[in-house]
Amino acid sequence: GAEAILMAFERIQNGLADRMLAGSCSDSGPYVWGGFDAMRVVPSTYNQQPERASRPMAESAAGFVPSSGAGALVLESLESALKRKAHIHAEVLGGAVNCGGQRGGGTMTASNGKAVQRCITEALRTTGLKGEDIDSINGHLTATSRDAEEVFNWSQALGRSGADFPLINSFKDVLGHGLSASGSMECVAALLQFEARQVIGNRNAADLHPEISKLIDPSRVPVENTPASPKIIAKASLGFGDVNTCVIFKRYD
Repeated sequence: GAEAILMAFERIQNGLADRMLAGSCSDSGPYVWGGFDAMRVVPSTYNQQPERASRPMAESAAGFVPSSGAGALVLESLESALKRKAHIHAEVLGGAVNCGGQRGGGTMTASNGKAVQRCITEALRTTGLKGEDIDSINGHLTATSRDAEEVFNWSQALGRSGADFPLINSFKDVLGHGLSASGSMECVAALLQFEARQVIGNRNAADLHPEISKLIDPSRVPVENTPASPKIIAKASLGFGDVNTCVIFKRYD
């Protein structure tokens, strides 16, 4: 889904289209999720409290919660949007896509950390931004053991840590992990934060993973919805196939 948004952005930027609908969807069912259950990457501790099961960035995270759905954005040139008097949610500044080659710790289901860092730094380069310009991060953050590594990769790529780190969240504690739909669903949710003037909290991350709390100030991982006016949001989708995407959004004023 995140890749589709960047592909549409590039076609419009190159004058090949004025307006495009970009997004993704996924299916669901026992035959889809049975394999993940067999790999023991879905949690069973909270079967009686399913709303607490997905716990991105938490020490008690025990795996991702399967979900399905769809998300889409209408991308268009500014001229097209103004001409039809569209409600503009945000501006896509750019982004990057790469593949870690399933090397250096990367696998079919987990990303190569160095490739993740390169993806983020390349996204910054294409937009002309610096790490200090990012106000908020919506990470991939699936509630697995790789969450701490992802935060580390963000810290390295942005050159920020401690209390200087951007506010960071994951929507998988609310939406679950929709596989191919997750990038587009989470992009939609990330953009809604601009108009809400808040960063959505990580409701199940009160017991922040110790490796994360060593790296960044716990206040940068809000548990409750936090009043804020982010101008620049970086959204990442990482992992399956060791393919990484980072999209940079800007509030439209």
